[in-house]
Amino acid sequence: MTLAQVCIAEIFARWAAGLNEGDIPPQVRLALRRTLLDSLGLMVAARDRDYVHAAIAAADGNGPCTAVGHAGGFDAMTAALINGTAVHGEDYDDTFEGTPVHVGAVMVPALLAAAQQRGLSGGEVLRGLAVGSELICRLALVAPTAMHRQGFHPTAICGAFGAAAGVATALGLPPDRIASALGVAGSMASGIIEYLAEGTWTKRLHPGWAAGAGWRAARMAEAGFLGPRSVFEGEHGAFHAFAVAQIERDFSHLTEGWGSRWEVANLAFKPYACGTMAQPFIDCALQLREGIADLGSVKSIVAKVGEGTVHRLWEPMAEKTAPSTPYGAKFSVPYCVAVALQDGDAGLGQFTEARIADPATLMLAAKVGYEIDPENEYPRNYTGDLLVTLKDGSQLAAGQPCLRGGRGAPLSEGELQAKFQANAGFGGWSDARAGQMTAFAETFFDQSDLSGLSAFAD
Repeated sequence: MTLAQVCIAEIFARWAAGLNEGDIPPQVRLALRRTLLDSLGLMVAARDRDYVHAAIAAADGNGPCTAVGHAGGFDAMTAALINGTAVHGEDYDDTFEGTPVHVGAVMVPALLAAAQQRGLSGGEVLRGLAVGSELICRLALVAPTAMHRQGFHPTAICGAFGAAAGVATALGLPPDRIASALGVAGSMASGIIEYLAEGTWTKRLHPGWAAGAGWRAARMAEAGFLGPRSVFEGEHGAFHAFAVAQIERDFSHLTEGWGSRWEVANLAFKPYACGTMAQPFIDCALQLREGIADLGSVKSIVAKVGEGTVHRLWEPMAEKTAPSTPYGAKFSVPYCVAVALQDGDAGLGQFTEARIADPATLMLAAKVGYEIDPENEYPRNYTGDLLVTLKDGSQLAAGQPCLRGGRGAPLSEGELQAKFQANAGFGGWSDARAGQMTAFAETFFDQSDLSGLSAFAD
């Protein structure tokens, strides 16, 4: 490649800079409004969690930006980090089908901070959300599973680029500076998945860090700092650094169809407070629950799974059947199936220190195993398949053909609103307070001044 050639970042930047609010289709606007409300509710739900308090205690500077549910003001990068960590903290946030990345946890905090720092309108934020969210989804499609296999969290990597693009677009930067923002973000993106070893907190940090890094990358580009135009496809670019070489790259996702095809319209919203790929197995467990009169009669439970999910949801089996932490339990199908069979739910209340220590739950989780199904559609589709064998030799089976909350079985507006209300209540807010935030979110993109966000500082 020579410097005279047009690079992928430049192709994208020309589209992003030229996008008008009227170019955003209604279904995309709806998806972004839904992720805005979902993300705000999760900020409230996690406001009293220890990891959020730790993030706030680590803050150094003050500023005009709001960390939702917390008193005081923060600089833009810190507010984005706190809010993003809160949104993703319980792994209850939106996800993208096709390959799992979390969009709202990065984009909403990044654009809220930018809006308050720079006095942006709802329409400007909408443009930034649309551009950055679409980029995150498309980056995830270039080489599905390759970042996970390299040891990186795709949300952390793709999210930093999306936040940089979204903020740069909302700030009205020209194409060359949007491209530079992406180049700078490539050196700020990071997030390894070693949290899987013992369920520690770093995955929670990844979207917040990506949101803050995207803000900083866009600001540096605005000030004239140069980043490599070849950040995506270059010899030492992002897909060289962050993705295993064995999986073929399809860069057409980044060069074709901008504005005519919108992947972000397919965002999925989770019904359960745990990892995306565990969700269909919870639905299977709920289907089976009514047919098992006594859980003590269960001899074994076998799940058919996609090979690509094993290292995150099934192994090491000793950790997955007896999770070390509530967070680790969210990425254990054995635990998720066990609590769903016992409680009929897998919400925020099922992932606590007390719950993961319950002997009956652990005994049931120890009976859950897996078989790799070579015909499993992962990552193109997330499915569930459980076979329960009882001690008398009888068997019960259940299947879930798609991710509930995704494009195949989307949550209704009523279900999403109920989730928001429950999350706000979990965070200690009254119904009246939650209603005020719902009203704010409903008209968010039409507001000329988003200073009303500061009303939700505590």
